Amino acid sequence: MTTAFKICPHCGKTWPERDVFLEDPGLEVIGYQVDFEAIERGLFLFNHHDCKTTLAIPAARFMDLHNGPFFSERKTGSESCPGHCLKQYELEPCPAECACAWVRDVLQFIRQRPKASQAAAAAHR
Repeated sequence: MTTAFKICPHCGKTWPERDVFLEDPGLEVIGYQVDFEAIERGLFLFNHHDCKTTLAIPAARFMDLHNGPFFSERKTGSESCPGHCLKQYELEPCPAECACAWVRDVLQFIRQRPKASQAAAAAHR
């Protein structure tokens, strides 16, 4: 039995795979809830516009989308840290070489990924 990538707990909509989820025009990434003890356990937050609920998915499920180095040291509170991870709805990239940096990179990837209707329109050009 295969497990769906995500099922909306409010309306029951099912996304069978991550790509289908990320390309759904009814979803929008809105934030990241940090877990400083284990960054991969932090939660990416998505608004499901169809039923007006927010979905939370562990960051670990998106870790492979990061294209760059993984840093071991956390820089939170240092001079090089702009504090993005402390603000749940901050989506901007982070310049710090920090253990949290890969999350910011993945947020950018998700934000820039074309949605299904955009991808279909681009294919017909």
